[in-house]
Amino acid sequence: MPPAPKPEILAAFEAAKGFMPTDEGLALYAAAVGAGRLGLPLLEVGTYCGRSTILLADAARGAGVTALTVDHHRGSEEQQPGWEYHDPETVDPEVGLMDTLPTFRRTLHRAGLEDHVVALVGRSPRIAALWNSPLGLVFVDGGHTDEHAGADYEGWAPHVAVGGLLVLHDVFPVVEDEFTGQAPYRIYLRALESGEFTAVSATGSLRVLRRTAGAGRGERAARAGQADRAGRTGHAPDDAPGPHDVAAARR
Repeated sequence: MPPAPKPEILAAFEAAKGFMPTDEGLALYAAAVGAGRLGLPLLEVGTYCGRSTILLADAARGAGVTALTVDHHRGSEEQQPGWEYHDPETVDPEVGLMDTLPTFRRTLHRAGLEDHVVALVGRSPRIAALWNSPLGLVFVDGGHTDEHAGADYEGWAPHVAVGGLLVLHDVFPVVEDEFTGQAPYRIYLRALESGEFTAVSATGSLRVLRRTAGAGRGERAARAGQADRAGRTGHAPDDAPGPHDVAAARR
């Protein structure tokens, strides 16, 4: 039986603004709980108003790790005025642009999860370029053009630790309408073709993959930092995880 959120968490998820259906949310939650056992942060690309963030944050709370969520909060292409997924309530009347950050903060506050989330506000590629730590889970649900989905994959997938999960949303092998597109499907195929990820599950348009080969960029950076510190001090740092520690974290 896969892990499921408590009724109050599921109710908060279903009450929040957003588009993820409940069955996909439950699959995301189960993946996050499993990935949390690695003891590494769980990261989401594409916060919107915090609907899926609730599930990641609750899973992170249970694992004693932090949920991170990345978004510029100006809305993706299909959420702009004139498109089907536009919500006028998310427009800042003073500047005339979408701003989902206030709604996101209210969502977390109502769910009692503010202390378990770090919001990274900015463009995903710019934040990814500054990131150098391994992640237990990366959930990509940002822009749906090839440019944006590809940049999210290229920026964040390398940081998934071995044994960690890459989760992709809105993966449609067949185009259903003008809004679905296939950019997330194409990055799903890229992940499989890389030989570094193996498919784990599919629920609706949600795909879960596990890194089974190749140290992620964050892991390599962490190891390089440990080696540098060891070289300066003549011994490995006391808190450096050894192979047995890593193996135990992944069980």
